[in-house]
Amino acid sequence: MTTPYYIIYEERLRKNLKLIKHVSEEADVKIIMAFKANALWKTFPIIKEYISSSTASSVNEMKLSLEFLGDDVHTYCPVYTSENFPVFLDGSSHITFNSLSQFLKFYPLVEQFNASEKGKKVSCGLRVNPHCSVIETDIYNPCIPGSRFGVNADSLPDTLPEGLEGFHFHALCESSSYDLEKVLDAFFTQFSKWIPQIKWLNMGGGHLMTRKDYDVDHLINLLKGIHKKYPHLQLIMEPGSAFTWQTGDLVTEVLDIVEDAGIKTAIIDASFACHMPDCLEMPYRPNILEASSDEKEDNVYRLGGNSCLSGDYVGYWSFDKPLKEGDRLTLLDMNHYTTVKTNMFNGIQHPSIWLQPIEGDAILLREFNYDDYKHRMD
Repeated sequence: MTTPYYIIYEERLRKNLKLIKHVSEEADVKIIMAFKANALWKTFPIIKEYISSSTASSVNEMKLSLEFLGDDVHTYCPVYTSENFPVFLDGSSHITFNSLSQFLKFYPLVEQFNASEKGKKVSCGLRVNPHCSVIETDIYNPCIPGSRFGVNADSLPDTLPEGLEGFHFHALCESSSYDLEKVLDAFFTQFSKWIPQIKWLNMGGGHLMTRKDYDVDHLINLLKGIHKKYPHLQLIMEPGSAFTWQTGDLVTEVLDIVEDAGIKTAIIDASFACHMPDCLEMPYRPNILEASSDEKEDNVYRLGGNSCLSGDYVGYWSFDKPLKEGDRLTLLDMNHYTTVKTNMFNGIQHPSIWLQPIEGDAILLREFNYDDYKHRMD
């Protein structure tokens, strides 16, 4: 296969999905897929065998679920408009509002919709902010001071407005069950008096239950404890990364080696800015299959992307031998928050996307060309 290319492994994907379904059944929690982490719809037939519910933060994500995954769509947007809200009403099962003002503005439309002969009813929720921060990187922390997400407890009336049936919080990012426990303690301390008034609680995303060191049993027991205390409450979780954690890689090729101020940079045929933007935003350094765990001063490189952005580089990695032009490097765990965030800065070609089935040869899911760049500006 010609580099660069993403490759997704069906066997690894199914392993994650089996664990997620196990948690869902054992803890009596609805687990829904967050498209913001992965929207590779050509893999949805596999996902649909295990989970068919989703969370959407845009009309496009909602439409993608309705077409390829399922019609149980839980929508949350920081803000709705008079133009897009009727579209969300038609396609969503649940709609969560970021503020009381947005709920009060649009709930009359929900009432009309639910009273019509559409054949379904939409359940409304409100995002709340427990202000319990367990995330170190501010760009991914919705609970920092001044956050634009969710309503504080001291802003809620003692009796919730008619039509509010659920609470939603999101305070995690690739976090553990013990992090969730901390957030839940903060949430119930602040919001427990309203629990008898609601029907469901959406605990948002960031539950990295498919990570090797995640304590799945602790999570299940934690959720069972909530059921025991609040048996009327439906529990919902919407992890993103957990679905596709360590299910795909990005394979690249070294095109050149440059050196300045004693720093060796291996320039590859992919771009961090275009194809791995989380590496710059988070930031983080992905693992490379061919890299060495030993620190070898003579064979230390950073990787440079092939865009003209000065900061399109990440590093450093050590290798058993010097890198040279033509060497292939496999950047691991490049499926979640990767393919969904790619861009066409500089008009740089997207990597192709492949699926490796459990048996047989890899299948090409998507290949990109000039028309993809040209027509995005049509």
